[in-house]
Amino acid sequence: MTKRLELTRARILAHRRKVGALDERLPMSAASLRRVAWAGLQDSMPRAALLSIHARVKGTSSSAWEHAALVQVWGPRFSAYVVPARDVAVFTRGRMPDDEMDRLRFEELAERLHGYLKGRKVRFGEVARPLRLSHHNYIRYATTTGRLRIRWEGARQPVVWTESEPRIDYRAARLELARRHLHVFGPTTPVSFAQWAGIAPRSGSAAFDALARSLTPVRTPIGDAWILSSDEPTFRAAPSPSAPARLLPSGDAYFLLRGVDRELLVPEARRRSALWPSRVWPGAVLVHGEVVGTWRRAGQLVDVASWRRLSRGERDAVETEARALPLPDVSGQIRVRWDD
Repeated sequence: MTKRLELTRARILAHRRKVGALDERLPMSAASLRRVAWAGLQDSMPRAALLSIHARVKGTSSSAWEHAALVQVWGPRFSAYVVPARDVAVFTRGRMPDDEMDRLRFEELAERLHGYLKGRKVRFGEVARPLRLSHHNYIRYATTTGRLRIRWEGARQPVVWTESEPRIDYRAARLELARRHLHVFGPTTPVSFAQWAGIAPRSGSAAFDALARSLTPVRTPIGDAWILSSDEPTFRAAPSPSAPARLLPSGDAYFLLRGVDRELLVPEARRRSALWPSRVWPGAVLVHGEVVGTWRRAGQLVDVASWRRLSRGERDAVETEARALPLPDVSGQIRVRWDD
């Protein structure tokens, strides 16, 4: 039996910060944007994806999410996502159901949409009636074919349109989606992958089985899991110096966790309920590599609830991050209000 590699909490979080470019911002480029969106950037809170980019890339402007290297789709769990344009099939076809009848229904739906739209971009709510759909939300299932695109500004319904079908088998796309989950969220398990992707548990298990030769078993403080074998050197490497502060938006990949996975990032139960409430999640305040509180914004005011007393230097670093947020709807300087 293969001996499992022992990984500490510190090494796991150091790996996640490193692959997520949270210790040091990357230069602005198409390659950098693809890297920070490797597991997608959730955008269900309007412009959350923009703030996730800002936490990782230098010189992020308010329009960075519209870069030609990125597109919007309904991604994992049918949440709005910003993903690399060249990798759309991974985040869409990778979630195609295994049931053949379901696949045929979704492909037929995408073909009907394509025939109706004829290259046009229309409001989401304007499609259901012409296509005689029972509910306009049914359109989301066409996403899994890789043909549906969206543009969502937040205040209104998304605009939808269709593209040509990607030339990749859904099984191959799912394996790549699993690799990306392992790289960004690892160590992880088939159950965690399936929950994150919004696919059946058996599909998550099948993906890990197919990748078995490229995986390394590990033991973590919260149980046994897997990493990509190619990531083992990063886990073993000495941690990089962590950034003074980062403000991560609601749904950011660094804390987009469920169940027991949350215990590793935030060991204290009462703190977990603050970061992951039952309703709308706040943002996470990251200071020197640790989540030390939450934040929310209303206009020019950023409210920060810290979980411990921060030094003057740490507060200055948080306030510097807040003032630099590339928000298109804010005129004037952002002000931080501390709740501690």
